[in-house]
Amino acid sequence: MMWTRRGKWRAAAMYVALVALAWFTLAPFAWMLCTSLLPEGSPLPTAGDLLAALRQPHIENYRYVATFPELPVLRFAFNSVVTAVGVVMLQLVLCTTAGYAFARLRFPGRDVLFAVFLLTMMIPSQAMIVPLFVVVRKLGWLNTYAGLIIPFPYLSTAFGTFLLRQFFVTIPRSLDDAACIDGCSHWGVFRHVILPSSRPALATIAAFAFIWTWTEFYWPLLATSSVDMRTLEVGLSVFKHAYGMTNWPLQMTAALIVLIPVLLIFLLLQRYFVRGVVMSGLKA
Repeated sequence: MMWTRRGKWRAAAMYVALVALAWFTLAPFAWMLCTSLLPEGSPLPTAGDLLAALRQPHIENYRYVATFPELPVLRFAFNSVVTAVGVVMLQLVLCTTAGYAFARLRFPGRDVLFAVFLLTMMIPSQAMIVPLFVVVRKLGWLNTYAGLIIPFPYLSTAFGTFLLRQFFVTIPRSLDDAACIDGCSHWGVFRHVILPSSRPALATIAAFAFIWTWTEFYWPLLATSSVDMRTLEVGLSVFKHAYGMTNWPLQMTAALIVLIPVLLIFLLLQRYFVRGVVMSGLKA
């Protein structure tokens, strides 16, 4: 009986800790949402102001930000979508093919090359910005979608390849042998065996690539010079300097416009995201 009570108290303490952690995690998002519903030009809100915003929400803040006369927000959103989708597709192609080669193909120096490949993860992405900018400028890709999309995978391909390689290793080789008996080449095994069995890992890579690309600020700022090529992160940053003082409701409205797609992607892919991260570390 004593052990049963101790287990109940331990479970209760764990639930209280989880509820407190969830509260501290969700509180900033709740503050952003309530602040975005305050009247335009309101000062830094208090707890009472946030409750008032829920009673009388000013939804027109979202329409005002979306139709801001000096900023083409819809164009920014289109640029962000094109860039994010392009990076996700390119990342999946590079990481799946490289991960398959390191996991399934046997060639001289494979393990050494993989170790050197992983060492690139230790190089900060900021250290690669200047060489990437010089290369993109030499190619004439500045202020183009190619300049926004193609350099991104170079900053995170090593991580994605490592994650997929670890996942591919967990797939039984007997499936490869059965496919080869049926007449499949390496490409056939990759297409009909490896990829269908790796959906959780692929969803994980896609989620990482989308979130990193959608929330990236520094590279789109350097690679674009015209307003029509700005992404949401760069374009909506103008709200911070558009007024003599910080307009908290419009600032939080712009932040939520950028944040909502990331939350939706994570919630939609959460099940695959967790499975992909867990299963990729089962076997070295």
